[in-house]
Amino acid sequence: MPKNGEPVEYRVGERTVRVSSPDKVYFPERGITKRQVVEHYITVGGPLLRAIGERPTTLKRYVDGVEGDVFYAKRVPKGAPEWVGKVEITFPSGRKAEEVCPTEPAVFAWAANLGTFDFHPWPVRRDDVDRPDELRVDVDPPDEAGFADAVVVAGVVREVLADAGLTGYPKTSGGRGVHVLVRIRPEWDFVAVRHAVIALGREVERRIPERATIAWWKEERGGRVFLDYNQAARDRTVASSWSVRGTRRATVSTPLTWDLLGEVHPDDFDVLTIPDFLAVHGDLHAPMDERAFGIETLLEWYARDERDHGLGDMPYPPDYPKMPGEPKRVQPSRARS
Repeated sequence: MPKNGEPVEYRVGERTVRVSSPDKVYFPERGITKRQVVEHYITVGGPLLRAIGERPTTLKRYVDGVEGDVFYAKRVPKGAPEWVGKVEITFPSGRKAEEVCPTEPAVFAWAANLGTFDFHPWPVRRDDVDRPDELRVDVDPPDEAGFADAVVVAGVVREVLADAGLTGYPKTSGGRGVHVLVRIRPEWDFVAVRHAVIALGREVERRIPERATIAWWKEERGGRVFLDYNQAARDRTVASSWSVRGTRRATVSTPLTWDLLGEVHPDDFDVLTIPDFLAVHGDLHAPMDERAFGIETLLEWYARDERDHGLGDMPYPPDYPKMPGEPKRVQPSRARS
């Protein structure tokens, strides 16, 4: 047996992954170590590969643990093994880069050795990096709300999706929010998919205006749960299923059923509890890949809102280039002044 702190090796599929400083504490409050994070990713390697395999993926790295600095690695790290898949993507600025593109479970253990906690995959596959095959709805409660509020709004998201002929699959974000994922046919570009999410968000807001909002500016949200439509823009991502989050408890973004969503709390799922959860429930989102849906109805709603209600496009994130049809990117209070 290696001594405390000496490198260890894991056999993951056909690969041997070497882990340095395995007993380095990554989560001091609970004493969770680098070794345990690596072993988490070995445990969930199969379902995680189903979720993000063949996708350009940004690595969110905490090389000194949860209390240290964090950064997003949007390019393949230097020294990556030749078996780590990669794919070229284009940023909104037009610049290009090669990102990690997982093609086997060993990639997750390798990335965890680099201090990666969570994986942020693009909603595309590497055979067509400009047409999403996954529609993502980020249900994001404000500071004065919580997970229970997000669950209520997510339930209405489910209803609206059903009315549009779509089936959504929920997961905890690992924080206070909920992510709802929909498998779609890769027939539309990022702009169209973002428009579909805007139309969805507007319909949710109409049904529960006191609880949900799609307003981009915080001053207009009034403490309501935000449906972050800009997570559908190019180079905007959410943490994947099974990702360890940078929380004190080492929570994990966990795929659920709609029935389970109303019975759990995000803190139920962490690096220590996921092995038992996975053993009992398996990959609850595996059925998502059985059918891909179209977003025609959502795009019809977007066109209707523009035609009948004067509701066109909405602001992009501040670091995004100005887009055709985008309104002024100025918060309302400043615009009035």
